[in-house]
Amino acid sequence: MDRLIMFIATGAYSGYLPKAPGTWGSAVGVLLWLGLGRLALAPYLGGVAVLLLIGTLCAGSAEKIVDRSDPGLVVIDEVVGQLIALTMVPARPLPVLAAFLLFRLLDILKPFPAGWLDRHIHGGLGIMLDDVVAGLYALLILQAGLRFFAL
Repeated sequence: MDRLIMFIATGAYSGYLPKAPGTWGSAVGVLLWLGLGRLALAPYLGGVAVLLLIGTLCAGSAEKIVDRSDPGLVVIDEVVGQLIALTMVPARPLPVLAAFLLFRLLDILKPFPAGWLDRHIHGGLGIMLDDVVAGLYALLILQAGLRFFAL
């Protein structure tokens, strides 16, 4: 069971890749989106919600397995945050790249309340929530850009 938990928590083991595991996890999110992005909005959001729930449980369990709080190799939070950022994005290279870069920037900067959540909520939920917020901010910014600047 630990192997399955770590497979999920590490974004199909992408969290073990050297240098910037969060970026690798976001790349896994983009790869998942390539398959899920064709779904209608409701099933897409349902899939993201299920992954958020499973990710929360696995992230919390992974902390216990590796005996570290919010270990860098746990990247399921980046996978989910990236999927949120990619919600309703047209399947064209520029918007997808913009979603990827916006999410990574906001995940690093942790604008309020993401930074607060990261510091004050612990366990699997704490690991996931700051990336959910970063994903929502990226989604809002990107959708505004798509509407107003025809990205």
